[in-house]
Amino acid sequence: MGKLIYSAIASADGYVEDAAGRFEWAAPGGELLSFVNDLERPVGTYLYGRRMYQTMLYWETADAVPGQPSLDQEFTGIWQAAGKIVFSRTLESVSTARTRIERNFDPGLVRQLKSATEHDMTVAGADLAGQAIKAGLVDELQLLLHPVLVGGGKRALPDGVRADLELLDTRRFGCGAVYLRYRVPNS
Repeated sequence: MGKLIYSAIASADGYVEDAAGRFEWAAPGGELLSFVNDLERPVGTYLYGRRMYQTMLYWETADAVPGQPSLDQEFTGIWQAAGKIVFSRTLESVSTARTRIERNFDPGLVRQLKSATEHDMTVAGADLAGQAIKAGLVDELQLLLHPVLVGGGKRALPDGVRADLELLDTRRFGCGAVYLRYRVPNS
C-alpha cells in the first residue's frame, strides 16, 4: 500500500503563492532541486487540481528545451514517468501522457488508489491537498520552507484542521530553506 504525501514548497510564513499569485521565489535551485528529485523519484502517481496541473504542464516537453540543466532533465524524466490524475470539473482534456481526469474529488477513490498501489502518491496544490487532509487521506507532509516572508496569499495548509504531527525528518539547505517531514496520525 502506498502513502499519500502532500509535498509543498512554501514561504517561511506558510504560503505557496503570494497575494498576487506569484511563486517565483519558490523555484528550487541546484541543491534543493537535487533533493526534490530524490523525494519525487519513488512517486508513482501525482494527484493534481486543474491549476497545479496546468502549472506542471511545462515538464511534459521540458526535455526538448535546449540547454536544459541536468537536474531539470532528471526531474522531467521523473515527472513524465509518473501517472497523473487531475481533479477538475472544467478541464475538457489533458495533453500529457499517463494522465486522466476525474470530475470530482472522491475520498473513496483516493483510498482505493492508495490500497491498490505499491508506490507513493503525492497530492499537489493547496486546495486539493486541503481537501485530502480534511478527509484524513494524507499520510505525510513534506514541506520545503523558503527563507522569505510574502505576507499573504494562498496558504499551504488548510484552516480548520487540528492534528498532532510526528516529526520524521528535517534538513537545512545552504540557501536557508528548511525541509520538514511529518507523519500525519490516523490517516
